[in-house]
Amino acid sequence: MIKYAIFDLDDTLLDFKKGEREGLTKILRKYGVHDIDQGIKTYLKVNKVVWNKIEQGQPREELLHKRFTDTFNLLGMNIDGTLAEREYRTGLDQNFYKIGGAERLLANLKNAGVHLMVGTNGIKQTQISRLKGSNLDQYFEDFFISEDIGYTKPDKRFFTPIQHKYLDMDGKNTVMIGDRIQADVLGAKRAALSSIWFNPNHSINSEDYQPTYIAQTYDQIEKIILN
Repeated sequence: MIKYAIFDLDDTLLDFKKGEREGLTKILRKYGVHDIDQGIKTYLKVNKVVWNKIEQGQPREELLHKRFTDTFNLLGMNIDGTLAEREYRTGLDQNFYKIGGAERLLANLKNAGVHLMVGTNGIKQTQISRLKGSNLDQYFEDFFISEDIGYTKPDKRFFTPIQHKYLDMDGKNTVMIGDRIQADVLGAKRAALSSIWFNPNHSINSEDYQPTYIAQTYDQIEKIILN
């Protein structure tokens, strides 16, 4: 049985995409965008580039405060991107949507004696608020957030404070669970830990590295960890 399980949050346990779409729709409508679907598609393309840069170690806040400016510029509009970012984050703080079955998975693992912790690249205030609002915080004994650590997955230094606190962690007794192979799986690999790629959409792995395990369902995750 796995002793330590490090969970990503967004689209692993919390339904980030649902809250993201709600928040984006509200922002786009407020600033006068008529084609909401096109606005969301434009933002998602910009945001993907932003987070790729953050995961490569570039300055987080500078990039995040530009993503709405860049989005609206592509839509032919000039708005205060920093203000829009602040408004958007306020909405995200109230995104308490859980993926169905997430709480049951965490309860079963905790009851089995697995040490559960959060390992996320998200913004601290947003992630803590969402964990508490979704009532998932009760299952975790530790929270490790890149904004506090100073490094972002897949940088192996993201895992350094976790490994310093739990000195017996190794690739056999510890697993990182997440939906992003470029961040969660690669980060675990660099830190010499095992990984479970949560892949409910049956995406194709186009990278040149492999997760230790692949799971399409929470039942599969549970069986891997408790085996």
